[in-house]
Amino acid sequence: MAKKVAKAKTKTATRKATAGAKPANPLLARWGSAFGLPPFKKIEPQHYKAAFAAALKEHKAEIAHIAAETAKPTFNNTVVALEKSGRLLEKVASVFYNLTGAHTSDALQAIERDMAPKLAAHETAIMLNGRMFKRVEDLYERRDDLDLTDEQRRVLELRYKWLVRAGAKLGAKQKTRVAAINQRLATLATQFSQNVLKDEQSWRLVLTERDLDGLPEALRDSAARVATDQGLDGKYVITLSRSSIEPFLQFSARRDLREEAFNAWTKRGQMGEATDNRAITSEIIALRAEYAGLLGFKSYADYSLEETMAKTPGSVRDLLAKVWEPAVRRATGERDALQARARAEGGNFSIAPWDWRYYAEKERKALYDVDEASTRPYLTLDNVIAAAFETATRLFGLKFKELPDAPRYHDDVRVWEVTTKRGEHVGLFLGDYFARPSKRSGAWMSAFRSQSKVAGEVSPIIVNVMNFARGEEGQPSLLSLDDARTLFHEFGHGLHGLLSDVTYPSISGTSVTRDFVELPSQLYEHWLMVPEVLEKFAVHHETGKPMPAALLKRIKKARNFNQGFSTIEYLASAFVDMELHALEDTGPLDVDAFERGTLDRLGMPREIVMRHRIPHFLHIMGGYAAGYYSYLWSEVMDADAFAAFEETGNAFDSATAKKLHKFIYSGGNQRDPLEAYVAFRGRPPEISGLLKKRGLAG
Repeated sequence: MAKKVAKAKTKTATRKATAGAKPANPLLARWGSAFGLPPFKKIEPQHYKAAFAAALKEHKAEIAHIAAETAKPTFNNTVVALEKSGRLLEKVASVFYNLTGAHTSDALQAIERDMAPKLAAHETAIMLNGRMFKRVEDLYERRDDLDLTDEQRRVLELRYKWLVRAGAKLGAKQKTRVAAINQRLATLATQFSQNVLKDEQSWRLVLTERDLDGLPEALRDSAARVATDQGLDGKYVITLSRSSIEPFLQFSARRDLREEAFNAWTKRGQMGEATDNRAITSEIIALRAEYAGLLGFKSYADYSLEETMAKTPGSVRDLLAKVWEPAVRRATGERDALQARARAEGGNFSIAPWDWRYYAEKERKALYDVDEASTRPYLTLDNVIAAAFETATRLFGLKFKELPDAPRYHDDVRVWEVTTKRGEHVGLFLGDYFARPSKRSGAWMSAFRSQSKVAGEVSPIIVNVMNFARGEEGQPSLLSLDDARTLFHEFGHGLHGLLSDVTYPSISGTSVTRDFVELPSQLYEHWLMVPEVLEKFAVHHETGKPMPAALLKRIKKARNFNQGFSTIEYLASAFVDMELHALEDTGPLDVDAFERGTLDRLGMPREIVMRHRIPHFLHIMGGYAAGYYSYLWSEVMDADAFAAFEETGNAFDSATAKKLHKFIYSGGNQRDPLEAYVAFRGRPPEISGLLKKRGLAG
C-alpha cells in the first residue's frame, strides 16, 4: 500500500508541476503514439532536466519502499518489486541516451555532462543499499527452498551477484569510496566520448578537382555534398566519418593526402589540448584498478572477466595468442605482395599504414577481379535491408511493415512494425542508416524499450544506427560489402532484442555477458553470403539484373583476402585493452608509451595500426572494458554455429533455426551462456571453425 501511495504522490506532483500555462512535459506523459514510440517532435532539451528529476524521485521512493518492507522477504515483494521499479527513469534515459549517440547537440551534451555523475550516484546508492541487500541475500541463501522456476532462480542469483560485485558487502568507508569512484568514472567516460566526437566534427580535408585522382564517382559525389552543406561549393570535403575516410584511404592516389587523412583518423581523442583523452584515460584506468582492489581482485581485468564465459585474463590471452601467430604470418605475406605492387608501380618507399588499404584494393582487383566499383552497384541500401528482413522471415517467421507516419527523432530514421506470420505484434524496429555530424561514428544497436512480461506484456522498440554515405539526390545509396556485413551484423543484434521472450527486464534481450552478446550479430552476417540471398537481392540498381554468377564466384574466392591485416588490427586492440585493464599499479599512466610498449612486445607489424588507438577507444571506455576480446570469443561460436546449418545442407534448415531461436535469440540471460550454446549445438564450440572462416587454418 505504501508503494502505491508514493507513486500517487509522485504523479500528483508531476501533474501540478506541468499544469497551468506551461505545456505538459512529454517525457512524463503517457505516449499515445504508435506502439508507444516517444513523441520525438514534442521533446525539447529543456524537458530532460525536469523529467530526470521526477524519474529519479519516483525510483528512490520505490527503492525506499522495498528496503523498508517489514514482511519477510519473498521473491515477489523483493526481486519482482525491484524488476518493476525504475520504469519511468528507464523511459526518460532511453530517449535521452539514444539521442546523445545518434542525434546530439550542444544542449544535449551539456545535460549529459550534468547528469552522468548524478545518475551514477543514484545507481550506486541503490546497489549499496544495505537494507535492500539483506533482503536479496536472505532470498539467495534460501533459494533452494523457495520453489522458484529456473528463470526466477537465475534472476535471483544474478541480482545477488550484481549487488556483491557493486560493493554491497563492503564496509561503510569502502562504500563511500566506491560511490565517489563511480561518479568520477561516469563524468570521465562522458567527457572521453564527447572529446572524440568533437575531434571528428572539427577535422576536414578540403579537396579540389586536382586532388581527386583515384576516387570513385560515389565518393566524389558524397564529398561534394558535404562541401556544399558546409558552404564550400565547388570543393570536396573528406570527414572522419568512417564512410568517408576509409574509402578515401582505399582509393586516393595522392599518397601525401592519404598520410594526412590517416594521421587525423588515428589521432582522434588527442588532436588538441581541450579534447585530449590521454590524461582522462590514465585516471579512468587508475580508478578502475582501485575499484577492483576494493572488491578483492588483483586487477580490473580479473574483476571484469569473473562473470563472463572467458573467466580469466589468462584464458583471453590464450585465445588471442592462438590466432595472433597465424595472423602475423598471413599479414607478412600480404605486406610483401603489397610492397611488390608498389615497387612495380614506381613507388620508391616502404609500405606505410596509410598505403595498406590503397595497395590492397589494387591487389584484390588484380588477383580476383573484384573491387568496390564492381560490387557497389549491386548492393543498394534498400535491397540489403530487404535481404536482412527476408532472412529473418525464413529463419524466424517474422514479417516487417514500414510505418511511414510513425514518430522519429530525425527525418532519416525509418520505422517498421515487426509481426509474426500470423500477424501477432512482436515489436518495432528503427533504422538510422546515414552519417551526419550529430551522430558519433561507428554502428550499434540500442533499445528505446526492452521486452518483458513482469508488469504485463511489454514489446521491444529496437534501433540500429549506422554511418553509411547517402546516395545522390534521387539515386539509391550504394553499399560496399563491408557496409552490407555491418548492416547484417547490427540487425543480428536487433533480432536478439526483438525476439527476446523472458519475464524479467534485467535478463531481457542483449542483457547477456559481453563475450556472448556478439554471437547473434556475428552469426547473422553469414546469411549475407548465402548464394540464394545474394542472387535475389544483389541486383544492379540501374538495370535490375542480378549480380553475374562469375562475379559472385570471385567474391566468394576473395572473401579471405587481406584477412591477416584485419585480424592483426583487431587483435592488437584486444591485447592492448586486456593489458591496460590487467595493470595493478594505479600510478600515472603514459598512454602513448604503454601502447607502444605493448605492441612492441607483441611484435606488431609496423605497417599496421591497431583498429582503435587508446585515445579514441570508445568500446573500452563503455561496456567493453577488458572485453574487446569478446568479438573473437563470439566468433569461435558463430563459425561453429553456422556450421550446424551447413551440416544439414540448408542454410535455412527449419529444425536448426528453431533451436537457434529458442536457445540463442529469444532466451536473453535465462541460462548460463555456455549452457545455452550447448543446448543449441549439442556440444561446446570448437576454434577450428574460426581459423577456417578467417582463412588462417594451417
